Amino acid sequence: MSRPGNSNLFAQLPLGVRLRAGAAFANYHPGPNREALALMRQAVSDDNEPCLYLWGGAGTGKTHLLQAACHVIAARGAPVAYLPFAEAAHFTPAMLDGLEQLPWAVLDDLDHIAGDLVWETALFHLYNRVREAGGRLLMAARGNPATLALNLPDLRSRLAWGLVLQLHELSDEDKAEALRLQARQRGMEMPIEVAVFLLRRCRREMHELFELLELLDHASLAAQRRLTVPFVKSVLDAPPT
Repeated sequence: MSRPGNSNLFAQLPLGVRLRAGAAFANYHPGPNREALALMRQAVSDDNEPCLYLWGGAGTGKTHLLQAACHVIAARGAPVAYLPFAEAAHFTPAMLDGLEQLPWAVLDDLDHIAGDLVWETALFHLYNRVREAGGRLLMAARGNPATLALNLPDLRSRLAWGLVLQLHELSDEDKAEALRLQARQRGMEMPIEVAVFLLRRCRREMHELFELLELLDHASLAAQRRLTVPFVKSVLDAPPT
């Protein structure tokens, strides 16, 4: 199966899972993760690193970077599979069968299958098949291989064989800049005082802040208003419809 609009995206995915169209390396504000971002971009662009493992807490951008990598790989004409294990309840370990036939396999949310021996065994065998076939693996989880709650010691050692990169949480200043960058990608200009207001007024998890941008984007277009603190406050204070 191929994802509509991109024949190089091998869409062996649970129903409803799609890559984010806007996921790109260029719109990821790295903050303290500048070196990790550079190493990941390099790993995606050359053939020197067969396995890359990305880890960090919620909101550090792991999924964004994995999906950005998928877009870059597919744009070069290489088939790539993306599987988010956060959706593992909707599919079976059989989904991993045959992925070694592709040059790239991208596996997200490994922590969601940690502790499940059936899944761990399937992932262990996939890892070995990919290495034997000369393929490439990109993976992400909230914990590093040493602390991930795995039952299979051999899988833990495999995950640590390649390049392991940690992503750190952004400071408030970097979160404000990340918000402004995402706003520009949507065609909105967000003054710094608006970004600071959002960080003071709202929860600071990045995925929630980015969801707010969706709301503000629609409100700004509907009202033909620029993003100012009074306008943003009026949108946030408006009763739900």
